[in-house]
Amino acid sequence: MDGNTIQILIAMIIYMAVVIGIGVIYAKRANKNSAAYFLGGRSLGPWVTAMSAEASDMSGWLLMGLPGVAYWCGFADAAWTAIGLALGTYINWLIVSKRLRRYSVRANNSITLPEFFSNRFRENKKTIMFIAGIFILIFFTVYASSCFVTCGKLFSALFGTPYITMMIIGAVFVLLYTLLGGFLAESVSDFMQAIVMIVALTVIVVIGTVKAGGIGAVLDNAKDIPGFLEFFGLATPTLDANGQQIVEAGKPVFGEASNYSFLTICSMLAWGLGYFGMPQVLLRFMAIRKEEELKRSRRIATVWVVISLAVAVFIGIVGRQLFPIAHLTKSAAENIFITLATSSLPALLAGFVMAGILAATISSSDSYLLIAASAFSKNIFQGIFKKNATDKQVMVVSRITLLTLALIGIIIALDEKSVIFQIVSFAWAGFGATFGPLMLFSLFWKRINKAGAIAGMISGAGMVFLWKLVISKLGGVFAIYELLPAFVFSSACIVVVSLLTKAPSKEIQEDFEAVCSGKTDIA
Repeated sequence: MDGNTIQILIAMIIYMAVVIGIGVIYAKRANKNSAAYFLGGRSLGPWVTAMSAEASDMSGWLLMGLPGVAYWCGFADAAWTAIGLALGTYINWLIVSKRLRRYSVRANNSITLPEFFSNRFRENKKTIMFIAGIFILIFFTVYASSCFVTCGKLFSALFGTPYITMMIIGAVFVLLYTLLGGFLAESVSDFMQAIVMIVALTVIVVIGTVKAGGIGAVLDNAKDIPGFLEFFGLATPTLDANGQQIVEAGKPVFGEASNYSFLTICSMLAWGLGYFGMPQVLLRFMAIRKEEELKRSRRIATVWVVISLAVAVFIGIVGRQLFPIAHLTKSAAENIFITLATSSLPALLAGFVMAGILAATISSSDSYLLIAASAFSKNIFQGIFKKNATDKQVMVVSRITLLTLALIGIIIALDEKSVIFQIVSFAWAGFGATFGPLMLFSLFWKRINKAGAIAGMISGAGMVFLWKLVISKLGGVFAIYELLPAFVFSSACIVVVSLLTKAPSKEIQEDFEAVCSGKTDIA
């Protein structure tokens, strides 16, 4: 290990020590009871609410996955995805946050998403709670694996060590931190990590652009690649039999630009629909201390997201100018941020910038593991199988669940060729289609009933798997992002099934009307 590598390692150790320190500071408050551990006692301020929501949402794919997409095939895919996410962020904060904060209190002071849906429909047999908990376990395990892949790629690229070893070390660190501090520690550290992430992105894009000869030089290079800098076209790397991009005369070879249809644009914009069902974001709405502070949080979150996404996309464009043949596979392209940082900055500063990737990974994976653990221990174990379970028993089961989910996530992440963006896109679609339509109809449609809610979750999740694994293989108009058709299908199922079955009870309708009128007292 040379001097530069040691400096990078020192910087990252300092960062990790600060993160662990936050966990230690908040451990006592977090472990007071399950409500404090899973929702922080509804004590988050507007800045922590906004920044932690976005940091936990974006994960390592913001610094590795999205720049990798832009580096590999150009502007369009990355840009339309970013636009969809920015719009989704703003609309979610605008129309969902206040209503959910109010409704979660009215619904017997719910502290998890499955608990909210169950209490919203006043169910006795907890069917909704069970189904929601199972889907959270499934999709968050996939999500956590994407974070472990990020850790493996990051440390392997930096230190030249085996991917699997580094991936496991990263996963163990995330697990220990999550076990220690709970939701409050996670949210406070996510606030810090959101700052680290946006600073890291900004520093790299500015230095990279200057090193490349300015914005003009970066854009001129991009224009020379067919479809690379188009809103309605897509660059097509020419690959050899091993899936690597062909290089001739020191330059990467591209084929003719692919057409970017209106349907493809809609498919990429559909990323924004995922926000309505994203537990790690929705929980922040429920956890803020005052409903009135959500307006400020919305502004903070929107500004952060727009800047971060725009910079992440441009980093991929800059990377293609500076290192055109450094990464010749789609998976390797996700290392472009690391390459830019280590080549452009002094080692110690590069280490702190690399901490930006680690920040993004930790801020997301601890959220995923914590929410999944709460879904099982609080909603399935205590809510269904052992209703008289003590708070201590719930906390023990939660920690066992964390260990189990982390192990499964590690197994999924063993493939070194995994593409972070693709793993995230599938889990994102799963949450968006399973819970997004249900959340919107639960908050804004009085007629939705328990049968419609169940139909919406099952149909949304089922269609994500069916479209991804079967229908999309047909190509053509069917090769769209699975979230869009699954979201539409889930919404249709909710409406049809609700209208064909018995209307919700008088008490459920009274809850809905009370929330609409601004009342937050528990019924």
